[in-house]
Amino acid sequence: MTGKDDNKPALSPLKRAYLKLEELQARLEVAEGRKREPVAVIGMGCRFPGGVRTPADYWRLLEDGVDAVGEVPADRWDADAFYDPTPNTPGKMFTRAGAFLDGIDGFDPQFFGIAPREAMSLDPQQRLLLEVVWEALENAGIAPDRLVNSPTGVFMGVASSDYGQLQAYLGDDAMFDAYHASGIAHSMASGRISYVLGLMGPSMSIDTACSSSLVAVHQACQSLLAGERIRFTPPAIATRHSPASRLWHAWRTA
Repeated sequence: MTGKDDNKPALSPLKRAYLKLEELQARLEVAEGRKREPVAVIGMGCRFPGGVRTPADYWRLLEDGVDAVGEVPADRWDADAFYDPTPNTPGKMFTRAGAFLDGIDGFDPQFFGIAPREAMSLDPQQRLLLEVVWEALENAGIAPDRLVNSPTGVFMGVASSDYGQLQAYLGDDAMFDAYHASGIAHSMASGRISYVLGLMGPSMSIDTACSSSLVAVHQACQSLLAGERIRFTPPAIATRHSPASRLWHAWRTA
């Protein structure tokens, strides 16, 4: 018994090549069209100096022209001890002011399934990221449990390592426990978000100094436009807990 197509004449090599070119052209048009597709921002969360804890707070700060720069909080470092009006004075800075987040010591670790002892070793940047990502999902109307095992990616900009430097400076051996490395590592900042939310997409911490957040958003958009079936959360974080980085900036700008 023969098939119904057995009597059809075979396509010539030229015809087969033409059909293949048509197929490749169609694929190319789909790929090129994907690169022009818009990327939607469906939810936001934030923390900024000046008491900003929500996008609405941030809008009011901009609308009202609020100056969020103020004195160095006493719980960060002793501003007077490091102040000297003369630029380039060794170990000193010629300013007592800066823009600082409020309440970075406030965190509910058990809400995120983190033991209180582990939370003590956790860089406040990681704590803030967990809170802000959760708030961004709420802002978007997405229940976090809907993302479990989904191809959702985390592309995060992070540049500061003040907390680890502060721990080393204090010299308290009790701080260097089983949670120390994961608590301060940049790679763990994005990985922790993926782990807590059960995400299966790419998880990437990006440090390109001041452009970290911009590069993180770029990488996330490229991943989407390349056809990877992911959602993404591109947060960015930088906090200051010790005067070391401020001293460096003061010397650079003197």
